Amino acid sequence: MKKQLLFAAALAAGSAVYAQEEPKIKVSGYLETYYGYDFNKPADHNRPGFVYSHNRHNELNLNLGFIKGSYESDMVRANLALMAGTYANANLAAEPGVLKNIFEANAGLKLSKSVNLWLDAGIFSSHIGFESAVSKDCWVVTRNISSDNTPYYESGAKLTYTTDNGQFTATALYLNGWQRIARQNGNSQPAGGLQLTWKPVAGVVLNYSNYLGSEGADSVRIQRFYHNFYGIFQLDSKFGLTAGADYGTQETGRGITGKHEVFTAVAIAQYRFAEKFALAGRVEYYKDKNGMIIPTGTPNGFQTMGYSLNLDYAPVSNAVLRLEGKVYDSKDPVFVRNTGPVQANALLTASLAVSF
Repeated sequence: MKKQLLFAAALAAGSAVYAQEEPKIKVSGYLETYYGYDFNKPADHNRPGFVYSHNRHNELNLNLGFIKGSYESDMVRANLALMAGTYANANLAAEPGVLKNIFEANAGLKLSKSVNLWLDAGIFSSHIGFESAVSKDCWVVTRNISSDNTPYYESGAKLTYTTDNGQFTATALYLNGWQRIARQNGNSQPAGGLQLTWKPVAGVVLNYSNYLGSEGADSVRIQRFYHNFYGIFQLDSKFGLTAGADYGTQETGRGITGKHEVFTAVAIAQYRFAEKFALAGRVEYYKDKNGMIIPTGTPNGFQTMGYSLNLDYAPVSNAVLRLEGKVYDSKDPVFVRNTGPVQANALLTASLAVSF
């Protein structure tokens, strides 16, 4: 009887180990349609040049849709997602050929069975910022100016270490450049970055990310150094607050002493006032006097305040219907209307997003 019990226990243990090591293959997807109305009424239906997500005026369109396949085992992982939409047209316009339709394509290997250390390589989401291309995961329909003008995606390799309790993660990155899959424009230099994420208690996330790389062709390339800080505070099941700030510098040119600077700040509050409804407000500030990221040719450059109010209705967990009103107010007339340059811009955006 003892031998039978021992045999049964060994068989159960072996089955548990086998089940744990069984690889997981998953197919998922995302689709977001939207309608945006820009009160400056651009004749070509394109919103301002610094807008890359939800960037079409007065038309129903697809912002982002993708199909994703993923593979995961104890030691290996991989992801492949192909996409379409106005997001892809705007953000990957400079990428060659079929690379324009790749949302994600990466493979990873765990370097140790006992230490949570992964090496991933390929195309993956950016390590900068708290708002991603997947609008459903963000508190407001459209992106803030800083998120729209820092990388949405990156290509290269990254080494990621996470503590056993999941509270601290450190990632070192080797990149092809600032939102770049293929190196272009005669720039042969790689870039790099660092991301540190700390979750000291439940509901709190603190993050610092940076980027160091060069812009322009090898003959004239200049160095860019960018820093991103943010904190997410989910105070209870109903109320959350996110705040962040960016600071970046860039050389003014080869052989010239001096740097251009960009500074941004953003704060978002979200309140779930009913089971299926949420209200969010966002305030943002973007200062790029010398056109480091957003050139304008105006005396004060791009110095803009933005205000957004967002309403969500989520009848089921994997779908959300959203409406946002947004206003920009700039120090210089950096927006365009039929009558000429103006200092303000107003926008209404409605979207329907479904994940599956």
